[in-house]
Amino acid sequence: MGERAGLYHGGVQFKPGEITAMKAFSEGNVLEELLQLLKLEKIEENIFRGQSQDLGFGNVYGGQVLGQALSAAYQTVPPERRAHSLHAYFLRHGDVEKPIVYNVECIRDGTSFTTRRVVAVQKSRAIFDMAASFQIDEPGFDHQDEMPSVPGPEGLPSQLELFNRIADQIPIAFREKCLCRLPIEIRAVDPMNPFAPEKRKPLKYNWVRAIDKMPDDPSAHQYLLAYASDYGLMTTSLYPHAQSFWQPAMQASSLDHAMWFHRLFRLDDWLLYEMQSPNACNARGLSYGKIFNRQGLLVATLMQEGLIRYRAPS
Repeated sequence: MGERAGLYHGGVQFKPGEITAMKAFSEGNVLEELLQLLKLEKIEENIFRGQSQDLGFGNVYGGQVLGQALSAAYQTVPPERRAHSLHAYFLRHGDVEKPIVYNVECIRDGTSFTTRRVVAVQKSRAIFDMAASFQIDEPGFDHQDEMPSVPGPEGLPSQLELFNRIADQIPIAFREKCLCRLPIEIRAVDPMNPFAPEKRKPLKYNWVRAIDKMPDDPSAHQYLLAYASDYGLMTTSLYPHAQSFWQPAMQASSLDHAMWFHRLFRLDDWLLYEMQSPNACNARGLSYGKIFNRQGLLVATLMQEGLIRYRAPS
């Protein structure tokens, strides 16, 4: 039968009977812990080392590697330049028990643009590859898609509140993690119970923000948004099929991730994350996202393709 039925998301894998023990977030400032995790340790010129949070899945969350890779690239770029795009591939699952080494290659330093390549390595093998481009601030033409008209975050239940309502349905191994305080708050406009998925159009809206005030450094807001952007984007490709990543017959894994940063934003203020899936075929689902701030400015656009493999029970 090949690979066993399980659940992958953002580089993590759930397998029936092979779920590791859950390590909850600490009772301290979980946002500050995450920002420190993404800052990385410089061990040589253009070489950085990062640790991982054990979210209980045995493998590293893909958004963490995205955020850390962008952080590593930023540490080799002049401070007046900001990331405007990144294109990444998830190559192998990362081991949460071992550090990840980020090798940054300085591809080009031009008058207006700077290009970097980042390879994340564990056990002498590449697990992730990313190209990122940075640009100075320049005036130019300006237009954008309009922000969708959806209810604001006020009054919407948080993801934590929703999980508490269905706590008895969450597998015991994941329950502690699902019910603890997280550094990013998510409020879905039209939430769906992942343990009882229903057939829907491949479209959803989440409001997201950091739970505490963040530093003024724009790079920190960008690599934390990269971290958060991998969460939930691929789920839209399962909506038309009434499936979710929590179904034991599903295998799902991020394959690649592209992101464009358009305008300055703050992640400690609410952002609207619009997610859609235009296509699914050949056990792959394509999803794209648009992120708007409260003032209606389009601050980022994303694309992601992922493995969505259904193993019907025998």
